[in-house]
Amino acid sequence: MEERDIAAQGTSERPYRQFMPGEPAPWFRQRCTGNPSFTFDTIGGRYIVLCFFRSAAGEDGRSALDFVAAHRGLFDDERISFFGVSMDPEDESSGRLQASLPGIRHFWDFDGAIGRLYGALPQALHDEPHRPRWVVVNPGLQVFAVLPFQPDGKDREVLARLLPKLRPVTHYGGVEMHAPIIILPDVLEQSLCKRLVGLYDDAGGQPSGFMRDVDGKTVAHHDRGHKVRSDYVIEDEGLRRLLQRRVTQKVVPVIRKVHCFEVTRMERYIVGCYDCGSGGHFAPHRDNTTKGTAHRRFALSVNLNDDFEGGELCFPEYGPRVYKVPAGSAIVFAGALLHTVTPVRSGRRYAFLPFLYDDAAAAIRKENMAYFPAKGGEDPTQSPA
Repeated sequence: MEERDIAAQGTSERPYRQFMPGEPAPWFRQRCTGNPSFTFDTIGGRYIVLCFFRSAAGEDGRSALDFVAAHRGLFDDERISFFGVSMDPEDESSGRLQASLPGIRHFWDFDGAIGRLYGALPQALHDEPHRPRWVVVNPGLQVFAVLPFQPDGKDREVLARLLPKLRPVTHYGGVEMHAPIIILPDVLEQSLCKRLVGLYDDAGGQPSGFMRDVDGKTVAHHDRGHKVRSDYVIEDEGLRRLLQRRVTQKVVPVIRKVHCFEVTRMERYIVGCYDCGSGGHFAPHRDNTTKGTAHRRFALSVNLNDDFEGGELCFPEYGPRVYKVPAGSAIVFAGALLHTVTPVRSGRRYAFLPFLYDDAAAAIRKENMAYFPAKGGEDPTQSPA
């Protein structure tokens, strides 16, 4: 298939967006019950049922919500989550729609943004009506099924048969799912690991936030419910160069082989510490979703110790499996992958946590520095890795 044919398939004159099974589910951020800014792409790892009923006061809405209530046991946030999508402000102001946790929430789509993304509303300003529908999304955030509402209720009959028979989250692709990551042993020697841990313990760390775009700027946020970690910034230039050499020798060639990608840049020379005593963890997130972080192509997570429990990496879109590598070993993964660090149950997890990218991404980073002031000695034009 020629490139122009692929591009042509992405453009459609149809007023409503349409989906085939396997297409990526559109991402969005919208208010919902209990959350003023719910980020849809962070809930991979379970099936999601979106229901576009327009108003809970209408016949379609009442029928859909009655179905959900009758099958309440299906929606547990472990295997399946339900999200109603309301366009009626009275659903919120009257309190007739409420979250029921675990498993049931509602988006306030008063501007129709989600409806346009999922084909319930026309993509542009048209006279076409709202089309109520169910959209089932798989744990990898791909569309699994689209069921338009039917006057005779056949859609609900199909859904009642479909949901209990969905494959286990661990095998939603028909086989056991594995995250597309690289595990590399012996990236840092044990003496170097101990040296880095000693630097953190001697100096201590500073609370580490996370980045969000707010009013056109990428700014740091701190929310203990989302992330608890402290970081020590490595300022010693000789030590930085040594870490660069290790990455160049042992990590860059493997990324070249596996991903056909030439790493030339490395940023963020830190030792991160997830401490059981402070509740160390990091909720599901991606590393490249803001203007100031869009250049991050790969994350490198090198464990500096292994005498801790919990603190494992998990990639929810590919199942609930967790990954813990020995001290000195590394996990390499694309910055776009949804990932989380599970709570540390005992001890401390120390890790060296840089990001890797190339010259093209460096140009993006330099352009976006206006949105993300450099910190911790980071420089968009620093030496290649």
